[in-house]
Amino acid sequence: MNKNLKLLEKKINIKFKNHNLLKQAMIHKSFDSTNNNEKFEFLGDRILGLVISKKLFDLYPDAPEGDLDKRFAYLVNRNTCLKISKLMRLDEYLILGPSYRKKNLVEDKILSDACEALIGAVYLDKGYKTVEFFILKFWNDKIKETVITKIDPKTKLQEYSLKHFKKLPIYKVLSFKGPAHSPLYKVSVKINNSKLFFGSGGSKKIAQHDAAKKLIKEIKI
Repeated sequence: MNKNLKLLEKKINIKFKNHNLLKQAMIHKSFDSTNNNEKFEFLGDRILGLVISKKLFDLYPDAPEGDLDKRFAYLVNRNTCLKISKLMRLDEYLILGPSYRKKNLVEDKILSDACEALIGAVYLDKGYKTVEFFILKFWNDKIKETVITKIDPKTKLQEYSLKHFKKLPIYKVLSFKGPAHSPLYKVSVKINNSKLFFGSGGSKKIAQHDAAKKLIKEIKI
């Protein structure tokens, strides 16, 4: 087996029976368009959702569904998977095509997807109990943070606008610049009788959150 993958086994403290599963979880489609980690990513995403859902269900037995949804959204998303991937330094183990190997940094989406693919591989090789332990180990700190529910700015502004004006905030994309792998969005947002606030970011969602955060700060909610 590849020396790097042995190091990855050591890092995650899981010894694979079928090392081909671990290897495939690290293969990006740029290296092999057929035998890559896309299906593993698909499986891992569903397993992650199940494990986190069950954990939240057990932790907060009296919480309403809406509250659990918010906690779940905070724990299961591309950004959190990216952070876990960086924690495990999966960029050191990914098998990429020549065009990506020339770059100094691996794209965030590739890293996030690799995290889910690794979850899928662990499940296929070791079963549910092991993958559950694996997920809860690496998500432990994030789960602790949900003791106080973190509501993102966009959701907070939406709830405020609906409560006071029965209307959703109005977002508009003002510009989109840069290459596909590194875009920059600029958006505006306003609610009833407010002035326009502007935000920017590497995705439309991030830019909207940035704009919403500024509006929230202005109206002190």
